[in-house]
Amino acid sequence: MRIILLGPPGSGKGTYARFISEKYNLSNICIGNILRNYIINNHSILSKRIKKFINDGLMLPDDIIIKIIKKRLLHPDCKKGFLLDGYPRNIIQADILQKENINIDKIIELYIPKNKIIERIIGRRIHESSGRTYHIIFNPPKVKGKDDITGENLIKRTDDNEQIITSRLKEYTTKTKPLINYYINKSLNKNFFYIKINNTDCILNVENKIKKFLQKK
Repeated sequence: MRIILLGPPGSGKGTYARFISEKYNLSNICIGNILRNYIINNHSILSKRIKKFINDGLMLPDDIIIKIIKKRLLHPDCKKGFLLDGYPRNIIQADILQKENINIDKIIELYIPKNKIIERIIGRRIHESSGRTYHIIFNPPKVKGKDDITGENLIKRTDDNEQIITSRLKEYTTKTKPLINYYINKSLNKNFFYIKINNTDCILNVENKIKKFLQKK
């Protein structure tokens, strides 16, 4: 399976990307996590450019992102399939994937009402090195402020504030919503599947909907 996970910031992509990756043994290619790790472990001019875009809550140029994705897809663990979380974000990027022969067969869109998004993002906490995501109310760690697996401290991302969230949601509405229509139209063809899932439902119900969808062939 080659899956794309879509949804606005705060829609739960990190949580369900981890579920899908573990359930189906697929590589979880989270663009945000790759970029953050790149910044931490690299001090090049490119890393500084990436850091500025992220801290300003802006999307990165396509030429940077596609280079990073292509490099990641060369790893052996991607041969049997993968999940892309955070890319593509617009039709231009979807066309870039197609031109690069990075073929996708399933799209999952997570939906959450706008009035719930800011609440979710402000309460989000991250394990920086792994990208594991928690929420202080909806998905708290076993020990407050600590990662369940390593016991290391969780952080609040610098871009998880209301001003940047509002900017990102506006950008999402402008650029990513047309991408959803693009994939809906594409799903009219055989061997390509799309689903929209309301993520205000309980975690178990959402997981069951995802499992049922991914069984389609």
